[in-house]
Amino acid sequence: MKYPLENLTDTEFEILVALICSEILGTGTIVFSDGKDGGRDAEFKGTANNFPSKASPWIGKIIIQAKHTQRNNASCSESDFQSILKISVVPAIKKLKIKNEIDYYLLFTNRKLSGVQHPKIEDIFDAETEIENRVIGLEQIELWLKQYPEIVKRLNLNKLLLPLSFDENDLRLIVNSFYNLDKKKGDLSKIPENRDIENKNKLNALSKEYFDNVIKKNLIYFEQIRRFLADPINKEYLDKYENTIDDINAKIIIHRTDFEKFEMILEFLYDFVIENNPELNNKRRLVRLFLNYMYYNCDIGINE
Repeated sequence: MKYPLENLTDTEFEILVALICSEILGTGTIVFSDGKDGGRDAEFKGTANNFPSKASPWIGKIIIQAKHTQRNNASCSESDFQSILKISVVPAIKKLKIKNEIDYYLLFTNRKLSGVQHPKIEDIFDAETEIENRVIGLEQIELWLKQYPEIVKRLNLNKLLLPLSFDENDLRLIVNSFYNLDKKKGDLSKIPENRDIENKNKLNALSKEYFDNVIKKNLIYFEQIRRFLADPINKEYLDKYENTIDDINAKIIIHRTDFEKFEMILEFLYDFVIENNPELNNKRRLVRLFLNYMYYNCDIGINE
């Protein structure tokens, strides 16, 4: 999944970089407070865990710098970034070298970094400072976020995926109303037999593991949801339900490629609803139940 890191604040991006460094370098990564950083946002002293490789890790004083931009699709090849390197970064490294406070330099940026531009930037550092260095661009950061999903969770990076957000108030009202009913296990024989759920799962890239362990156990309540929505007395909630699935489906169609598997979409929607409606925390099972029902009932996702 790709996160719009340009929507982070500079401080949030620095924290992201520090968390990545805690993984690739070690927990000894020290983060400095905001303000004049003297060319460093964090540092690590010792033997790196696995950077640049596990076989040949850096050993010594590693200085870490984060250069964040709020521009979408920004690139390291652009003139403003080149100016930052020459006017700000290189002089800072030289000062650190004079003080014997640096052996290696790591520069993180959320800009795109091409295979052509990468060695050119490192050559600038090599020629000007003679300090071994690496430039980490957006592509590598995205790979590390996949490798270390706990960082995504700790920083709640899913909040950046606002294009998939929707007005969850209708779903909140539906859940609250359904919560007051006695939950009854339905007759599985009443679930439509002509539904090719295996094909739907394949079309939507929803894993068998997720279906068997999450959605399948909720099937026994789907008939009660169907009756609840079909009851004329609940027409108000049926209207809210139909508006909700219409909104969600439109968002999914537009942003489907941002999510590798469909269960990631369902779980994002679940987290979004719970985080924005703390009062549903003790009813969170019902939030997932309704999202599962939407999927199984072919109200969201690709059906053919």
